[in-house]
Amino acid sequence: MDVMAFEDVSLPDVTGLSVGILGGTGAQGKGLGYRLARAGHPVVIGSRDAARARDTARTLAAMPRVEDGLVSGADNVGACAADVVIVAVPWAGHADLLAELAEPLSGRIVVDCVNPLGFDKQGAFPLSVPEGSAAQQTARLLPESRVTAAFHHVSAVLLSDPTIDLLATDILVLGDDRKAAATVQALATRIEGMRGVFAGRLRNAHQVEAMTANLIAINRRYKAHVGIRVTDI
Repeated sequence: MDVMAFEDVSLPDVTGLSVGILGGTGAQGKGLGYRLARAGHPVVIGSRDAARARDTARTLAAMPRVEDGLVSGADNVGACAADVVIVAVPWAGHADLLAELAEPLSGRIVVDCVNPLGFDKQGAFPLSVPEGSAAQQTARLLPESRVTAAFHHVSAVLLSDPTIDLLATDILVLGDDRKAAATVQALATRIEGMRGVFAGRLRNAHQVEAMTANLIAINRRYKAHVGIRVTDI
C-alpha cells in the first residue's frame, strides 16, 4: 500500500500571522511564545496582570533568534486582538477567564491547549469535564469564535530551551471549522521540526487531552520530555 502524502490539501500561508497567548506568563505559554516568535510571528503575551505580561515579553524578546519588536505584553483583552489566540491558562481558571473574554474573542481563531488533569501520589490522571473536554468547554463559552485544540503534548522545557533547534514532534490539531484547523496546522508547522496533523473534530479532544497523563508517566519513568509522532503520513 502506498504511503499517504502528509497533506492532501495545501495549508494556508500564515507568514506574519499574529498570535496572542492567554496565560502567556506560565511555562507553556512562554515556551510557545518563544518558538512562535523565533518563527517570525508577532506574539502578544497576555495576563490578568499587564505589567507581568510586559516583563515576560521583555524576557522572551531578549532570547536568541527573536527579532526586535516581535514580542509584546498586554492584559488578556489586549492579547485577544491577535489573529490567533492560544489558551494556555491553568485548568482551574479556564471557564471563568473565557466567559469574561467571549466578546473580544468573537470571530477569532482560538486554540485551546489546556489539559484538565489531577495529581495524586500515584501521578497524573484526567479529570471529568461536563462538556467532554476543555476544548468543548471553550466552544460552549465562545460560540462566536472559531475554536480548535492543539499543542497539548509538547514539553514546556523543550519549547523554552534556546539550545534546541528542532522539536521533532507532531501537533494533533482538532476542530469543527476545517479552515481554522488548517491555519493552526500551518502555524504549528512553522516551528522547526514540528508538523501540524489534523486529528478530527472537537468531540475527539477528550482522549487527546487525557493522553497527557500517559506522557507525564512516561517522562517520570524514563526521565525524558516525550512527544507524539504519527507514522505512515
